Amino acid sequence: MDHDSSFSAGTADISSGHDDALAGVTVIVCASCRDETGSDAHPRAGALLADDTRRAASGEDIRIRSVECLGNCKRRLSAAILRDGCWSYVFGDLTATSGADLVTGAKLFATSKDGLIPWRGRPDSLKRGLVARIPPLDLLKD
Repeated sequence: MDHDSSFSAGTADISSGHDDALAGVTVIVCASCRDETGSDAHPRAGALLADDTRRAASGEDIRIRSVECLGNCKRRLSAAILRDGCWSYVFGDLTATSGADLVTGAKLFATSKDGLIPWRGRPDSLKRGLVARIPPLDLLKD
């Protein structure tokens, strides 16, 4: 079952060109996240995940950004995937080597016609680690 299929993002199809679509996707990685041991060692596991994600996205037109805190500390290493005019996703329980999964998720998102990351083809870490899906502001009704 496609867990996202019943929620249309209500956006226009912006996936006409693969490179253009990728340019509309941003992966945000929490650089201050600690690993499962809670260690304060530097670089933090979140910074390592950000580096791993940048390496995995090398040569792709995907924006990779890091922030100091996504406020998802109970779920350890966290990241978000955003696409212009579409739902935004927050993931937790990632590892320092989940960069390729985040890039795969970003690519699936970029080519989605309904503005959602499809369940089918989504890496397991992005299935199990889903924390929240946030609608675009223009989709909200009073």
